Amino acid sequence: MVYPGAVHSRFEHSLGVYWLAGKAVDTIKTYQGFELDIEHSDIQTVKLAGLLHDVGHGPFSHSFEREFLPLVLNGFKWCHEDMSVKMIDYIVDEHNIDIGTERLKKVKEMITASHEHTPTKSMVEKHFLYDIVANGRNGIDVDKFDYIVRDSRACGLGCNFQFERLMETMRVIGDEICYRAKDYLTIHKLFATRADLHRTVYTHAKVKAIELMVTDALLKANDSLGISSSIHQPAEFWKLDDSILRRIEISTEPELKESRDLILRIRRRELYQFCNEFSVPKDKMEHFNKITPQDIVCSQKAGGVTLKEEDIAVSNVKIDLTRERNNPLECIKFFKDYESDETFPIQDDRISHLLPAFYQDMIVRVYSKKPELVDAVSEAFENFQLKTYGKKAQVHATPEKKKRRT
Repeated sequence: MVYPGAVHSRFEHSLGVYWLAGKAVDTIKTYQGFELDIEHSDIQTVKLAGLLHDVGHGPFSHSFEREFLPLVLNGFKWCHEDMSVKMIDYIVDEHNIDIGTERLKKVKEMITASHEHTPTKSMVEKHFLYDIVANGRNGIDVDKFDYIVRDSRACGLGCNFQFERLMETMRVIGDEICYRAKDYLTIHKLFATRADLHRTVYTHAKVKAIELMVTDALLKANDSLGISSSIHQPAEFWKLDDSILRRIEISTEPELKESRDLILRIRRRELYQFCNEFSVPKDKMEHFNKITPQDIVCSQKAGGVTLKEEDIAVSNVKIDLTRERNNPLECIKFFKDYESDETFPIQDDRISHLLPAFYQDMIVRVYSKKPELVDAVSEAFENFQLKTYGKKAQVHATPEKKKRRT
């Protein structure tokens, strides 16, 4: 709805990850297959993990997981990786797929490897295979290789990150995939390009406005359609996809009117109005608590328009290099050349003084759900900044033209 060329699907991405996963393990086998005892079944297992790693995503993917569900689950923790595991079990049982129990177990462990805290016995053996699809050790995996290049191309952005270089030169040392020291800047470019995509595409101000509206539409329709209840039933969950908006849009049920009206606003481009934003100061990041509409309402001055929480939407956008406020490159093991088995970390100041000294941004954006309230919401947002930080943290005032809209 913001980048018209970005009509690619998660299915295409899954095929790409499937292919790249196979290419990665094939490359390792070519040079170290005998040494690492890589078998044909290992290759098939890694490829299956790549193909199935995202089958647990709900409609609108991360918006469903991070925006919609937390508002309806009352503290219940849910993630798409765990749902992928449930969906795989359901698919195997429902369609009587002939696959060994041990291989199936490894496929599921490879998918959850990025957030699995306690490695199982099977993960301890040939642990490097679990770093290919979802790398929990340092974040370099073929999932990122695919979506970074695919999304950049679809959105018409340039992408000078070349994953092929890393795929061709990586090497397993000590049961971990390691990289040549001379590829340090290529790896940095991987994380920097990902962060740039988050800033310019995934969290674009208009993208977030539409995401907030879609979330509100799903919330208003949840009781009638039982959207959130499907996450507990794989047999129902597979039926839930982005078409849920169309289902609401063409419905005639009175209880879906509020949700329908929101979707109509999106179609007409009558979006929540972006008022302003600020980047949380570095010295305030450690103890930062998410800003809520209530915080903004409580900051309005008396005598003007009376704002309510339902008039305001707040987006707390976190952008990092995958490791919160830490440098992900410090988790990576490098080697000098192919004659040496020694691995070592590299501090970025030994490579360049132009690399960032801080690795996370937190941006707070405020939207008015009604165009006529932009002025009042903007003023309350400024007051909040003055009250919290003793100064206006935003770069500039909200444009007068936007404030005058009705």
